[in-house]
Amino acid sequence: MSSVPSPVSELDQDLSAAPESPSDAAADVLTLSDVTDAAEGAEGTSDPDAAGKPQVARWFAVQVASSCEKKVKATLEQRAVTLGVANRILEIEIPQTPGVKLKKDGSRQSIEEKVFPGYVLVRMILDEDTMMAVRSTPNVINFVGQEERRATGKARGHIRPRPLSSQEVNRIFKRAAEKKPVVKVDLAEGDQILVTAGPFKDFQGEVIDVSGERSKLKALLSIFGRETPVELEFSQISKQS
Repeated sequence: MSSVPSPVSELDQDLSAAPESPSDAAADVLTLSDVTDAAEGAEGTSDPDAAGKPQVARWFAVQVASSCEKKVKATLEQRAVTLGVANRILEIEIPQTPGVKLKKDGSRQSIEEKVFPGYVLVRMILDEDTMMAVRSTPNVINFVGQEERRATGKARGHIRPRPLSSQEVNRIFKRAAEKKPVVKVDLAEGDQILVTAGPFKDFQGEVIDVSGERSKLKALLSIFGRETPVELEFSQISKQS
């Protein structure tokens, strides 16, 4: 079996960087109320299976179509009830962190920024019914997992879902909880702006760099007949149409 190729993303990097054993986990890793028992890697149990063994609920990462994370979450929650697997599809999460979007008029809007765009996390007991419920949900691409190669031919094989370890889940949720608010601005290099406050008020210029983390940008302003790069706060400018 070989790893399934997937888009380059922070999620892929986080999964590949997971510790090999519970002893490798940092002492201060966030403990979730519903993600416990790191030694066993279990997040919950349900009724025993036919062999009398307890069924274990694990977290799985599911890749979805771009910008469809919330739609998939809502649809899958509905389908779990309709298909009678709500007792096995227990939680569906979209890790998010606070953000701020700067509008064209300079006003700010509080938003939730996805930590891993294009993925949702599902805590579930994996069996044929729950796997089919997830895979057949509109806008779901597939589980993150391993590809079981076909014996013959070049067609891609079946994807075997890979559960996340407790350390991976803790790290993902800890990152969502600790990540500083991100400022998003509807500006890009080459956009025209008008300075609305500060010493360069009423100057017009062209954006040459945007730094959302610092809530600042650089623009070329015509000062004394020369194009001069000036650093400005997002709150000091408005975008020109």
